[in-house]
Formats: sequence, C-alpha cells, structure tokens
Amino acid sequence: MMSTSVFIRHVTQPGERETVHSIWERHMAPNITTNGDHEAYFYCFDDNNQDVIVVYQQYTNAESAASFLQTPAYLAYLQEVEPYLMGPAEVTAASPIWVKKTS
Repeated sequence: MMSTSVFIRHVTQPGERETVHSIWERHMAPNITTNGDHEAYFYCFDDNNQDVIVVYQQYTNAESAASFLQTPAYLAYLQEVEPYLMGPAEVTAASPIWVKKTS
C-alpha cells in the first residue's frame, strides 16, 4: 500500500492563531504522537500571515487518513476550534511519488 499525504491550510480569526495552536496541542498532539499511521506530521505557522497555520501529514495509507478524522480526539478538537477559524480548512490530498531517504 502507498503512503498518502495531506496538506492543510487553516485561516484563523484575526489574532487567534495561538488559541488554535493551544487547542491543537491539547487534543491532537498526544494522539498524533501515538498514532503509528502518521509517518510524518508538520504543524507550521505561516511566516507571511499571522492568521494562517499550514500542516503537512503523511499517513501509511488513505484509509488511515480517513479513519483518523473519526477519532474522538479529532472530533473534540474540531468542535472546540471551529469558533476560532474563518471557515473550513483548505485540504489537499496527494500521493507521494518520490521521498528523500534520511537513513
């Protein structure tokens, strides 16, 4: 089975990026750390826009990416974070074609 990548762009309400990050840390970081299906995860602040968060995720396969969206932690995160976002995230799924080996 092939890995799948997900690129996510969140736009927060003005000045609420740190609030969103705090909610993410509480709900998501512990679950991502222990999720064996996350091969890579980068949670980033946009350097050019104080209200944008950019995320890169790599999962073992598309099914694991889809099932993660149904976990209690993700659903709790969504419910708490939505008031601080301008709207739904921009999400792009992609299939890795080439990956640099680091070992």
